[in-house]
Formats: sequence, C-alpha cells, structure tokens
Amino acid sequence: MTTLPQPPDILSPHFAADPYPAYRVLREHYPVFHDPGTDSFLLSRYEDVSRAFRDPVFTSDNYEWQLEPAHGGRTLPQMSGREHALRRALVAPAFRGRELREKFLPVIERNARELIDTFRDAAETDLVARFATRFPINVIVDMLGLDRADHDRFHDWYGSVVGFLANLAQDPEIAEAGLRAGRELADYLLPVIHERRAAPGDDLLSALCTAEVEGTRMNDQDITAFVSLLLSAGGETTDKALAALFRNLLSHPDQLAAVRADRSLIPAAFAETLRYTPPVQMIMRQTAAEVPLSGGTIPAGATVTCLIGSANRDERHYTAPDTFHVLRDDLTPTTAFSAAAQHVAFGLGRHFCVGALLARAEVEIAVNLLLDAFPAMDFADGTPPTDAGVFTRGPEQLRVRLVPADDRARASEG
Repeated sequence: MTTLPQPPDILSPHFAADPYPAYRVLREHYPVFHDPGTDSFLLSRYEDVSRAFRDPVFTSDNYEWQLEPAHGGRTLPQMSGREHALRRALVAPAFRGRELREKFLPVIERNARELIDTFRDAAETDLVARFATRFPINVIVDMLGLDRADHDRFHDWYGSVVGFLANLAQDPEIAEAGLRAGRELADYLLPVIHERRAAPGDDLLSALCTAEVEGTRMNDQDITAFVSLLLSAGGETTDKALAALFRNLLSHPDQLAAVRADRSLIPAAFAETLRYTPPVQMIMRQTAAEVPLSGGTIPAGATVTCLIGSANRDERHYTAPDTFHVLRDDLTPTTAFSAAAQHVAFGLGRHFCVGALLARAEVEIAVNLLLDAFPAMDFADGTPPTDAGVFTRGPEQLRVRLVPADDRARASEG
C-alpha cells in the first residue's frame, strides 16, 4: 500500500525556502486541497488554474477584503461585467499602442539610463537595490507626471501596500502599515488630481482625470485606487521579474551569451522567466457556485488560491518544466504578453494584466541598456542568489561583478 506524502504547509518556512517541490506534491496528490492555514482551496495544476482565471464562476469578490482596504477603493481586478469593461476602456489606452510607444517609451529609457549611471563605473553592485526595485516605481511616478523628488516616498508606499497584499499570515502590523500607506498616498494625490482636472497636462494622471467612455469618467477615488494598484502590481511584477531574469541568465551562461548576441531573444527570456520563476506566485478567487474539478469539488463561496508558480511548472503542460530554457518550443514569446499567453503569470481571460505590454517594454529596454553598459557580468561571489517570498517571490539581492563597456573597449585597444 502506497503512503501519500503529507500535504505541504504553504505558510511554513520550509515552503518559503523553496515552494517548487511542494507544488509537485500538490499537483500529483492534492490537485484540489483545502489549506487550513489560509482557509482556501489550493489549485496547483495548469488546467485548473487557467480555468479559474477564465471561468466567470471563479469571481474576484475576495478582493473586497484582500485589495480594496489598502487601495482605498474598488479597482479593476475586483470588477466584472459592464463596470469592468468601462473602467478597463478608460485606462487601457495608456498601456498599449501609440500612447505607450510615443509618450512613455522615452520615460522608460530615461529612467533606466539614470539608474545605470549611478553604478556605471562600479566594479560590483546589487542589481536589486540599485536598479530593479527603483526602476518600475520611478517610471510610474514619471508617467503620472508627479514630482521626481518624491521617488523615495512612492517607493516606501509601494513596499507597504505590497506587504498588505502579501500578508497571508494576517500580521496586524503589516496590515496597518499597508492601510496607512494607502491613506497617505490618497492624501498626496487628491490635490494633484484637482489641479490636473482644472489644467490637464500630457501625463498619465491627466489622462485618467479626463478620460471618458460612454459618458463614464473616473472620480477621485477611482483614480487614487488605480494609482495604488498601478504602483503595487506594476512595480512588484517588473521589479522581481527583472532581478529573476538576470539571475536566471547568469545561471545559464550559454543562454546569456545567446541573448547578448541576439537581442530579439529578450522577450523570450522574459517570458521564460515569468514561467520558470513568476514574481507573483499566487492569486485568489472566490467561487460563485459549487465547482466540480478533476481533483475534487469546491463549494460555493469558497476562497480559491491559484498557485501560479505551480501551474507554470506543470509537467502535463510543459516539457522539462523545471528547466530554464529561453528557446523552449512550448512557450511563444509573440503571445506571452497577451491574453493568449501559454503561461499564467499575468492571469488569463477578462482580468489579464492591463500592464503586460508596459512590463514588456520596461524589461526589454532595461535589459538592452544593462547589457550595453556591461559587456561582462557575473555573480559577485560565484553563486546565484535564491528567491524569497511566498505570495510574491524573487531575489532579495543580486550582487554582480561588472566590466563597464569603456573598460572592455580600452582593454581591447591595449
């Protein structure tokens, strides 16, 4: 008689150290599992997670308690039907097409160059502290047309709001810090919103203040909540994905060399990083009715935790899922940043991440400029850093040795 392994505890230190073996146990033996620590049903297989993102029976009603308190209002992820369609139509144009290309790509490039300039001549740096955690927040602040002197304040607010969203253990101090950050951010934004309504500029905040679809416009609370969502979702995904992408490439020198030689592979490297080490490891849903799945039945009104990190390593869906491979043939880069993606790191269906193309643009520009600035790069101590985090996950540090382009050029001339 075969003895089943114990179901993993996703709040344990052992799970936090490396969740991927636990994900394998869940997929194999407990594909639908009620986790007592989070009082939620864990979905671990790709088929079930992708269904939970697409099927309307899996609602986002849970965001009323999970997201709304920190953001100070309803946001896109918790809306449905016409309300969701209208709100998405109001904000989406800024994150795609001509608006993104002409207005915001220069903002992204300027911020990447400015950050790289702070360590361009360094022999060693921490790419997380000096670049990855700062870059997406600085970009968002500049896109919104806010005071660049307040970059540090936004970085602090971002950290606290993300902490609230990732607070699976319900630590009261973390919860209060997130609520306080949400209030402070709204207090900061409201006077600026009133100024932009009176005298709009050519920035994202002005666009949010003046956008109108079918007679619907965003009120002050809609805008402050969306900016809070943009900081947390936009910052956290790009921050951790950038750090993980470089860690993954540096761990596979042949693939790093291929990307250096052919920069058109950067989207493939980003897509594979989102699959292999997704920055957001889990997203929750709530069932509107009883849902039968292949591994069991979820009752109506239950909280469901969709384990993105597990679904993206499902051996039923990917060949050699535990291998980082930029050129894999079961992940198409051209669709990886759309609702037709073959991974679930951005969600799927109606709530597919509205900022996916912005994230792609940020990563593509940043990776290109970093590779240009440093023709040689390696782990400072010779070993790749591990990831940290449960709800969101990525390297806390990425110390690298650097050879600036100027040094390489002088050496070749000598």
